[in-house]
Amino acid sequence: MGRCKNGEAIRPAGRTAAARQTLRCFLAEARDHNDLDVWRRARGVLGYLEGRRVVDLAAELDVTRGSVNRWLQWYDALGVAGLVTAVPPGPAPKLRGAQRQALITLIEAGPTAAGYTSGVWTGPMIGDLIAQRFGVRYHNHHVPRLLHELGFSVQRPRRRLARADAEAQAMWLRDKLPRIKKKPPPVGA
Repeated sequence: MGRCKNGEAIRPAGRTAAARQTLRCFLAEARDHNDLDVWRRARGVLGYLEGRRVVDLAAELDVTRGSVNRWLQWYDALGVAGLVTAVPPGPAPKLRGAQRQALITLIEAGPTAAGYTSGVWTGPMIGDLIAQRFGVRYHNHHVPRLLHELGFSVQRPRRRLARADAEAQAMWLRDKLPRIKKKPPPVGA
């Protein structure tokens, strides 16, 4: 396969004056949003359409020639939309919308309502609950991410002695701790 003449790696519809103007507006918008990746892609394609060589553009934009050629292919196939950074969609969620709502209801009801003896949810318990109720397995490392997506946050109980004397603790904090502390108390205290 031979090399194309400058500007011919893109079909004629992408080389029109209107297409170049759209690309210039897109370039300015990327600059205004401080999106360096999109700006670089748009700058590379616009430079190519203005007659610059891929090798020179790659050196100027500090990328490989393959990157510039890939940008040209994206622009040729999708126009300026092909230059936008997109988050890969990833696989489809294992739990559908109705199942997620049912899981939220189960979690809010508490572990004892779901048949567990503990009064506090743990990640493995929720993973087990999902497997039992919905027939879907989640890795233990993914359960916290799923809970975050559902609007839950990690809660850890404070450790306190069950039979501790609250008054004695307060007196220790008020009287003894300041005496053994290395830093002096603040001036206003």
